[in-house]
Amino acid sequence: MLLVYFRRLTILPRWVIILIDIIVLFASALIGYLLRFNFALDQIRIHNPAIGITLLCSFGALSIILTKSYAGIVRYTGIDDAARLFYTSLLSLCFAVIVNLIYYYNSDENLIPYSVILIHFFVSFLLLLYYRLVVKSIFMYVKTDVHNRVNTAIFGAGQIGMLTKHALESERRNRSRLVAFFEDDDNKIGKTVSGVKIFSWEDFSRKVKQESISELIIAVRNLPTERKNEIVEACIAHQVKVRIVPSFDKWVKGEFKAGQIKDVNIDDLLGRDSIQLGETHLNETIRGKVIFVTGAAGSIGSELVRQVLAYQPRQLVLIDQAESPLYELEREIAEVKTSSMVSFHLCDVTNRDRITNLFAEYKPEIVFHAAAYKHVPVMESNPAEAVTCNVLGTKNLADLAVAFKVRKFIMISTDKAVNPTSVMGCSKRIAEMYVQALNNHLVATGTGRTLFVTTRFGNVLGSNGSVIPIFKKQIEAGGPITVTHPDVIRYFMTIPEACRLVLEAGVMGNGGEIFIFDMGKPVRIFDLAKKMVVLSGLEPNKDIDIVFTGLREGEKLYEELLNDKENTIPTHHQKILKAKVQEQSYTQINSMIELFNDLVHDKNELKMVALMKELVPEFKSNYSKFEVLDRLEKH
Repeated sequence: MLLVYFRRLTILPRWVIILIDIIVLFASALIGYLLRFNFALDQIRIHNPAIGITLLCSFGALSIILTKSYAGIVRYTGIDDAARLFYTSLLSLCFAVIVNLIYYYNSDENLIPYSVILIHFFVSFLLLLYYRLVVKSIFMYVKTDVHNRVNTAIFGAGQIGMLTKHALESERRNRSRLVAFFEDDDNKIGKTVSGVKIFSWEDFSRKVKQESISELIIAVRNLPTERKNEIVEACIAHQVKVRIVPSFDKWVKGEFKAGQIKDVNIDDLLGRDSIQLGETHLNETIRGKVIFVTGAAGSIGSELVRQVLAYQPRQLVLIDQAESPLYELEREIAEVKTSSMVSFHLCDVTNRDRITNLFAEYKPEIVFHAAAYKHVPVMESNPAEAVTCNVLGTKNLADLAVAFKVRKFIMISTDKAVNPTSVMGCSKRIAEMYVQALNNHLVATGTGRTLFVTTRFGNVLGSNGSVIPIFKKQIEAGGPITVTHPDVIRYFMTIPEACRLVLEAGVMGNGGEIFIFDMGKPVRIFDLAKKMVVLSGLEPNKDIDIVFTGLREGEKLYEELLNDKENTIPTHHQKILKAKVQEQSYTQINSMIELFNDLVHDKNELKMVALMKELVPEFKSNYSKFEVLDRLEKH
């Protein structure tokens, strides 16, 4: 019955705490007299113990009320509660000393021996704290289903690791039994923290078997992604569930609780270490300027907006044709404290009159052009839309940038523009060619001041339509996961990382460059799908099927960042390279792009795509109805 009562009890009533505190004070006073006079009762009686014990208990009770040491939740007792109890005992000692001095002044003798007061101070503090810790341990034991506890280990025995241990122990229904810490720091290995030993990561396999470890929590701040992957791979191999402590900025109100520990997801493993930017140059470039961002409501555009806002532009003009995402972005930015003026415009970049009016009204100094159609299969079925948005829309903006004397124009391209196999990739390559040729034409003729810079990178994690969110939805639905081909590989980069590199490249660009980003190692999509299933606590092809659907129109097995005739030049930033590309004649490319204005309205798609292939000779269609043009070219 008592066990059932404790299981139902969530907080020890305050009157119970006060009652126990008073009993502890009485016991401490009694112990003070017994120790002071070596348990000699005759000596104790001479010093009126009844009066001394009564006063010490009264002073202690008054101190408890004044410091409210009874107000803490006993089962969450920690350092703050220990400090409060110390102040309580110290205040009680001060009361006793003051009363003693007053009594001595009037009667020339002490009411309570000072040695008893001092012993009472130390004993009462220790007992008040100790019984709370005992009650905390009882609560932890009673509230935990001992038979269903999970043997848990923590990687990282530093400050975050200690907070994690405390959070697990303080959890209302603690189902974790901490059996080991693991560390890379040789100075910590072999030591013990709160009764838990710290082991080297080399001992992981052995300890998993010895302790039947079912779960590992990664509790290290700024752990390199490569190391994180090594740890997760080892856990997957031993069928150990992996969880991770979120970064400090994601703690609720700056406090960490066990409920915030999250499962490791694929984003944690594909992301890379944070990028250091040239903050001084970014501040000089952006602060106090008028900035345009097209495609501002998209995954890349919206992150660019967030990062640009941090450098306090005078005016930020956000342009997108997607109504609902633009509205959501407007709501988000409304919550941000900023001195920058921000305006939102529902507008298609192909609408020249509307875009012209925006340039005339705001007179931008920098344009980030992120607006584009990017889904390969969709654009393969709608080539006129790909050309209209990606080619003619870019030409619109670039020409207006020159007309309104924009200082810098940064275009965001894609790795699919290299040796393109799709209409989408080719349309982005034509856009690259135009802005680069326009830049070189302005330099050669001295007819403009706008600098055009292109940035090129691969897939970004979490972007609209990317493979990661699709796989997550398929896993949540119980499968199957659809992979186009067992050998298809892709480069991945996080959205924040990509946008930071866009900003850095935009600042360092002097016009006419195509910057490519270090995308790291390519990832096989089939392996990615299997890892996502395992991290979800499921087994591939048992709980979740993985099926192959075949490459879609325009897709290729692997992406490239440079074509065969290009090479790279390093820059001051180790993750940004400058591509050396074949330069194009502005007159020629401009006249050919002008032909698209008529062709996009023509229902003859083959004629339009044929012109794209003439502009970009390396464009070879893949798994597409336009392969017929490549065959005709051969003959």
